[in-house]
Amino acid sequence: MNELSVNHLLGIKYLNKKDIDLIFETADQFKEVINRPIKKVPSLRDITIANLFFENSTRTKLSFELAEKRLSADVINFSASQSSVKKGETLIDTVNNILSMKVDMVIMRHPNPGAGVFLSKHVNASIINAGDGAHEHPTQALLDSYSIREKLKTVKGKNVVIVGDILHSRVALSNIYALQLQGANVMVCGPKTLLPKYIKDLGVKVETNLRKALEWCDVANMLRVQNERMDISYFPSTREYTQQFGINKELLDSLNKEIVIMHPGPINRGVEITSDVADSKQSIILNQVENGVAVRMAVIYLLASKIKQ
Repeated sequence: MNELSVNHLLGIKYLNKKDIDLIFETADQFKEVINRPIKKVPSLRDITIANLFFENSTRTKLSFELAEKRLSADVINFSASQSSVKKGETLIDTVNNILSMKVDMVIMRHPNPGAGVFLSKHVNASIINAGDGAHEHPTQALLDSYSIREKLKTVKGKNVVIVGDILHSRVALSNIYALQLQGANVMVCGPKTLLPKYIKDLGVKVETNLRKALEWCDVANMLRVQNERMDISYFPSTREYTQQFGINKELLDSLNKEIVIMHPGPINRGVEITSDVADSKQSIILNQVENGVAVRMAVIYLLASKIKQ
């Protein structure tokens, strides 16, 4: 049987092209499952998974939970805001207490970059990174690439622009790694203050003019401005940001081609994207949500099959 080259999913930078192909082939099979009348498979009946969210999350947490339940795993949910973490318990103590309940896999979102890597070295369970600070968000990047592949038949050779708050975005970094592994051309576009200094070292094109970026691309992945990660002001006003880096229907229709619009969510409607764009036929935002469950099922299943061996 084909298997992943890794025992954890800590970041896209630890994967190779074969890993991504295997995840997508597995997701294709699960996508068929979740569109059946009976949406469950008994694949992981003997696996226990703990969801550890040290940061707020709605969509990612729901998507993982649904994926786990579709695979018939036993699920434990842990929310840091209602836990002993508030009393000063360390990350390792928290996780070891959970692992002593015989948990096989941990899905973790944490505000500190590298938390998943740190954990993988100290506990005996398979770790899936559901977002670590402004560092990586591997399953989001996988479902984004999967959605592009589904819409355009391939990712290779496509021009993909990531627009918005690149500096604070874990989605941007994971997407850059994933798209490049699959042979896409990647550009980032946003205010200079929201582009990291190292960005050119990643081999991506950089553009500060949104119109030029849209004329170049096949796919535009629109990111929200992450106000919760900002301790200073990076641009004069939301209104000015929207005028320069927001997509509306008029701008979309004025391009000489039809591009695909994506958004990892949650959407700030009227800021980075207007409602008539988000809900247009060029948008695959709802496909991304559906594909998120299939891709996360694939990742969990493939990592669990290594635990079982």
